[in-house]
Amino acid sequence: MTTSSRSLADLFDTFEREAFRLETLDDYSKSGSVGAYEAFLAGEPQPDDYNAGWVEELRSHTEKGKRVYRVHILTRPLTDYLRFELGWGYHKNASGGEEFFILDITGKPNPLENVPDFWFFDSESAAVMNYDGSGRYLGSEVLPAERTAEFGRYRDAALAHAEPFTEWWAEYGT
Repeated sequence: MTTSSRSLADLFDTFEREAFRLETLDDYSKSGSVGAYEAFLAGEPQPDDYNAGWVEELRSHTEKGKRVYRVHILTRPLTDYLRFELGWGYHKNASGGEEFFILDITGKPNPLENVPDFWFFDSESAAVMNYDGSGRYLGSEVLPAERTAEFGRYRDAALAHAEPFTEWWAEYGT
C-alpha cells in the first residue's frame, strides 16, 4: 500500500544527502537472501558475491558523498538470523560505505516501542516497511509529508540511544 505517488525505489533513486533505516525485527529470513542464510546456518563460508548488488548500490551513493546508515534495535542473545545479518551482512555492506549502529535493549526498556521498521530520506520522506509475523516483507508505504517530523524524531531517538556497530560487535559479536 502506498499513500504517495512515489515508491521506495523512487526515494532511493532521488535522495540527495542521507538514507536512514531503522530495523526492529529479530528475523528477516523470509525477506530475501534465503540461500545465503541457509549457507550461513550450514557453516559454509560467505560467498564472494554475497550482497554484491546492494554493495554496488551503496557505493554509488556513498561515492557521491551521500550517507546511508541504520540502527538495529535488538536484544541478546542474538537469534541465528541476527548472527547472520550482523556477521555477514553488516560487515559486507560496510565495504560499500554503509554505517551501522546497534540499540541493544537487553534488560532495558525500548525507547522506540511500537515504532515500525522504516527508511527515512533527507529528513523529507519516510517509508514504513511492512512485514508479517514470520519476517516476510509485504511491501512499503511511503507516508505523507505531514508524518516527516515524527520519523525524524524516531531517527534522532534511535541514534541517541545506539552505539557504533563495530564497538558493540567487539564486545558482543559471536
